[in-house]
Amino acid sequence: MTQLTKRRLSIVLGILALVGAVAFKNYLGAQKKTPPRKAQETTRKQVDVLTAQNETLATTLDVQGRLAAFDKVEIFAEVGGMTKATGRAFKVGTSYTKGAPMLVMDDTEPRLALLAQKSTLLNTIAQAMPDLKIDYPESYPAWEAYLNKFDVEKAIAPLPTPKNDREKRFVAARNLLTQYYNIKSQEERLGKYTLYAPFGGVLTEALVSPGSIIRVGQKLGTLMATGNFELVATVPLSDLSAIQVGSTVKLTSEDIAGQWTGTVKRISDQIDVGSQTVQVFVAVNGGNLREGMYLRGDVAARSVADAMRIPRELLVNQRGVYEVQDSILRLREVDLVKMEGQNAIVRGIPNGTPLLGKMIPGAYDGMKVKRRS
Repeated sequence: MTQLTKRRLSIVLGILALVGAVAFKNYLGAQKKTPPRKAQETTRKQVDVLTAQNETLATTLDVQGRLAAFDKVEIFAEVGGMTKATGRAFKVGTSYTKGAPMLVMDDTEPRLALLAQKSTLLNTIAQAMPDLKIDYPESYPAWEAYLNKFDVEKAIAPLPTPKNDREKRFVAARNLLTQYYNIKSQEERLGKYTLYAPFGGVLTEALVSPGSIIRVGQKLGTLMATGNFELVATVPLSDLSAIQVGSTVKLTSEDIAGQWTGTVKRISDQIDVGSQTVQVFVAVNGGNLREGMYLRGDVAARSVADAMRIPRELLVNQRGVYEVQDSILRLREVDLVKMEGQNAIVRGIPNGTPLLGKMIPGAYDGMKVKRRS
């Protein structure tokens, strides 16, 4: 056997061995059984179900704002003079009862001038007495009694009433009426040298101190009543029809504990052009309240018929909720009436409709779910 023949024989045998190996592998593969494929199970999320029940709901409207004192006045001087020390310092934080003296100015000079005018009137009446006795004997006893009771240290009493026109002209000719009314004017002015509290309150601003020289028209301070306040709130124009004067408001503060009950006293007629809101004034009083405090609360508003209150989180795009139909979520459109904090009032859901009671992540229309037992 030649060398060439041996080489050809080895090539053929190699090819045959390779073909046999492939054929044997295919045979073994054909003998192996394919394992059965496990059926894919679909996992359904368990959900809570809320049954729709429509009714007439009493609604509330959220209001918020800052407190302002109901009675608050700026104090100005009507007369001038030097202030004097009193029993209570005219300082910020000092409280006064209604009618208590707040500030006293030196009235020595105007008081002496008033006494001089009274003395002049007394002298004029005394000089007119002889003529009254002769010409008007019927009126003389009244003038004599008036003269005897005249006291320059006391407030002047009204002059006797003339009994006829002749006596009236006599009194006018003696300048008695002019002197009398000048004295009344000075008495009124003299009373302004002592400043009395127009209501019970506390000083929130004091601009003078004892020994200060006060000018006419000068601002002296600010007096604010305590315990009687107004909450100045703004309400959207769309919600204004829901409240009215006399509505009750429950108020709370985020800074201090407590709850206060207020009443809507006034509603402004003016609309803020930019925000389309209207100012509402709520009267409130009670302990721990201070001017400038921020309060918020709920005011009783109109009732809504054929509606239900649901958690706010159940709303989808402010216009729908998920209904559970045969274990499948279906989006149902609703009419959103109003928001109330964490709740929403909606219409358009028939009674007995099963709704998704708690929002689940990834919820969508057509999602298969399982009711929680």
